[in-house]
Amino acid sequence: MTSLADMSAIEMVARFRAKSLSPVEATKAVIERIARAEPKLCALWAYDAEAALAQARESEARWIKGRPAGPVDGVPTTIKENIATKGVPVPLGCAAVTLVPAEADAPPAARLRESGAVILAKTTMPDFGMLSSGLSSFHKLARNPWDLTRNPGGSSAGAGSAAAAGYGPLHLGTDIGGSVRLPAGWCGLVGHKPSLGRIPIDPPYVGRVAGPMTRTVEDTALMMSVLARPDARDGMSLPPAEIPWLDLSIVPRGLTIGLQMEIGAGTALAPATRDAVLAAAKVFEQAGARIQPVAPILTRAILDGLDDFWRARAHDDVANLSAEQRAKILPYIRAWAESGAQRSGRQVIAGFNRTMELRKAAAIQFQGIDYLLSPTAPDVSYAADWASPLNDPERPFEHIGFTVPWNMAENPAVSINCGYGAGGLPIGLQIVGRRFDDIGVLRLAKFYQERRPAQRPWPEIS
Repeated sequence: MTSLADMSAIEMVARFRAKSLSPVEATKAVIERIARAEPKLCALWAYDAEAALAQARESEARWIKGRPAGPVDGVPTTIKENIATKGVPVPLGCAAVTLVPAEADAPPAARLRESGAVILAKTTMPDFGMLSSGLSSFHKLARNPWDLTRNPGGSSAGAGSAAAAGYGPLHLGTDIGGSVRLPAGWCGLVGHKPSLGRIPIDPPYVGRVAGPMTRTVEDTALMMSVLARPDARDGMSLPPAEIPWLDLSIVPRGLTIGLQMEIGAGTALAPATRDAVLAAAKVFEQAGARIQPVAPILTRAILDGLDDFWRARAHDDVANLSAEQRAKILPYIRAWAESGAQRSGRQVIAGFNRTMELRKAAAIQFQGIDYLLSPTAPDVSYAADWASPLNDPERPFEHIGFTVPWNMAENPAVSINCGYGAGGLPIGLQIVGRRFDDIGVLRLAKFYQERRPAQRPWPEIS
């Protein structure tokens, strides 16, 4: 029998409705799972089991009356720590940040709380969210449940680790260059980077989104039905839209699907990753889709330009800190951020303008295709204590070539497991759609989920 901690949100809600399961029972099961696994995974921050049980009891009372607060009422949930929750400080993964309790829930957290989600904890992240790693100067080192010597990825590191370990079914991350999809790919999850503005967020920024990280496409869609509601605090948010999030049926026959197997700039594609993604493309082809190879839209100049811009942006973040505070920043990130002072104004503007190049290139690419398939990352995960796959602050973004274009171009993209590489580590398939077609990429992901090779059992940590 499947543990209650491993039950999907869709299943939990159905059983809450049928009164064959209580939110309190589900929450206790997850708390027991956390007690066993968390000493090794270090995925959580501001974890409060008693507060979670109190929320679960309130949910139980609502379900008994037949008046749930929303679609995820009573479902155990985690939220990445850079998404503010009222009364909890936002350290941004960095020991240099002054801890001040947040005055209010940020939009994604507010939507989950309004819907009755049982918020268990915040999940860990690296300094300022600028690493694909579980390494942080503030939090303990987060690890990948599939192999404790390996990295869960980042910057939604704790969320990826928690979801793969079964800390409940729903987890919320953020993504500005791959920070939802990369840990989802390396932890065997479904991770959705929505169209920019689909989920209101605070503070908003170019390419920055919040997105679900779950074990199933259905649970991701359920989260989207809650998160994609309006909030006036995000001036970049999309107009409210009636989207049938739980209608995930699709027939790929007749679709033209691009297949992007080259990164354009950065780390070469590992053979196991290439084979897994090609096999996934064959699934769609056998269903009647036309698979069309497409060239990468990323170039070396674009990736280096983005690096220049982000270094300068990071330098602006740290320049106002005292020398004592700066000394607390993770050395890798400090070196990277302080190098931003060496970029000229012209370099920084040119770097920012690379985002416009990517937007234009993506629009041209999607004129001839309906969707696009690619690897999520070039290779499986890497050493747990490394800051990035190359562990080199001079080459920090060599692994994000498949993911970062879609942040800058604002396209929706989902990562879903498509196989396993060295040591049984998961491999992610990325499915990208046209701007605003979030439901389309989730439908294709659901189609693939039902036809992909058999999945290995989720890792058990004890």
